[in-house]
Amino acid sequence: MANVKLKGIGINQFGGVQSEGNLTTFRATLTTGATGAALNSNSTAALAIADVVTLASLPAGMLLEDAQAIISTAMTASVTGSLGFVYADGVDSADVPQDAAYFGAGLVLSTAARLRATSNKAPVTLPKEANLVLTLAGAANAKASRIDFIVHGERLGA
Repeated sequence: MANVKLKGIGINQFGGVQSEGNLTTFRATLTTGATGAALNSNSTAALAIADVVTLASLPAGMLLEDAQAIISTAMTASVTGSLGFVYADGVDSADVPQDAAYFGAGLVLSTAARLRATSNKAPVTLPKEANLVLTLAGAANAKASRIDFIVHGERLGA
């Protein structure tokens, strides 16, 4: 039986290249009012099917590793969504294509829960600034809700 050890173990860990570590957590909170509109946003319309909500900015050089959604106050029945990223400049990348469902699709947002990323896509390093986006599906939202989104990754530099 062979004893196989991967090369590079420990690179970029705390105390290595980055003396303070490089794990980063980005958080964004989506709250909606009684009509279903996103609060603290540029729109007063209720969130509808196919609406894309920009939740946070993700920096160039970030290795995307995991995400979760904490649904403390659920949206209207049948509301689902996809969580992913699109580039802030609107221009796709051939090396790392933007993916509005990178972390998962069909996420049930109408039930209080803690959801982890559901996709099995390999970790990617963003070549440029991107936006974390939620794309709604299933139904329009027509009630107050709260969902906290958390993205974990490593900042490796642009």
